[in-house]
Amino acid sequence: MRHRRDHRKLSRTSSHRRALLRNLVTALFQYERIETSVAKAKEARRLAERLITFAKRGDVAARRHVDRFVTRPHVTRKLFDTIGPWYAERAGGYTRILRLGRRLGDAGETAYLELVKSVEQREEERKAREAAEAAKAGKGEKPARTKKATKEKAEDTPEEEKEKPKRGRRREGGPGSRPGPAKKTRRSVKTG
Repeated sequence: MRHRRDHRKLSRTSSHRRALLRNLVTALFQYERIETSVAKAKEARRLAERLITFAKRGDVAARRHVDRFVTRPHVTRKLFDTIGPWYAERAGGYTRILRLGRRLGDAGETAYLELVKSVEQREEERKAREAAEAAKAGKGEKPARTKKATKEKAEDTPEEEKEKPKRGRRREGGPGSRPGPAKKTRRSVKTG
């Protein structure tokens, strides 16, 4: 029977387990989604939901309580300023666990632990992400040259410049080309 067994020990000492859970919860609030094992996610979820409830209270005592657990001050500010107000009307269920499958190597069951967001928040994030991608794509593109512009430029250049040899590597098989050294490949390092 499992009477009065209220948490997982995660094969760690109490101090190691506390440090692990503090780091997981801090990372969850910082990145809003983390990948970890299912058992660790279930334990971190308990603590994260309690801390979000403190953030909803928003008073000084709650902030001090959270500061004792969360390891980074800027994450505490984010928790109280942005994450807490997201769940002002929600009574629990602030996180979700999405199972991913088994990990290669030790076949441990992995999962995402993430903060639940409303439909409006997801839509805003999608729009911001698309705008950032459009800005990045617009910045990287160069204006396309037309054939007319290229021909006009070629006609304007004097004959001396046209015959001038171009700089850079010589192409293989062309006049005056010589075979270069073979391409160097990386060799694997053998140890012991």
